[in-house]
Amino acid sequence: MAILNLPNTLTITRIVLIPLFVTSVIYLRYDYALYLFVIAGLTDMFDGLIARLKNQKTLLGTFLDPLADKFLLITSFVLFSFYGLVPTWLTITIISRDIIVITGWVILYLLTHTAKVEPTMMGKLAITFQLILICYILLDINLPAVPNIHGYLIWLTAVFTTTSGLHYIYRGLKLVNA
Repeated sequence: MAILNLPNTLTITRIVLIPLFVTSVIYLRYDYALYLFVIAGLTDMFDGLIARLKNQKTLLGTFLDPLADKFLLITSFVLFSFYGLVPTWLTITIISRDIIVITGWVILYLLTHTAKVEPTMMGKLAITFQLILICYILLDINLPAVPNIHGYLIWLTAVFTTTSGLHYIYRGLKLVNA
């Protein structure tokens, strides 16, 4: 199976869009940032869909897809925190959760020699709310008529991010003890 298939090309495209997204935010071109974020979201949706439907899953894609998501999310939250669009504590929470998950994965691998850790529904919800919050903020900046749910989304994102981090810790400890 070819490594440079359509799903992996879409994932690489998402990574390439990140510097353009950063540039758009730095130069306060939030309209471009919104378009780029939507395009990145669509590449994320289609790379997984195509990989499953066309049976084009690769080892590269297995690692690259979640990394592309993390790069985009972490970059977005750091930038948005710097510009005062999200609270710094939320960005710290999100980065801390990711560091805990990655560190746990490395420890689990060293102890059990098992590299495969399945994402949980709670983890997927956390990432979904992180994506929704970033998208909402970009929509809110570009379309002033968007309902004011900023505070609710911040707290929901924080709750799901924290809960998923604790859940991954629990699952990791359970696997190590098994």
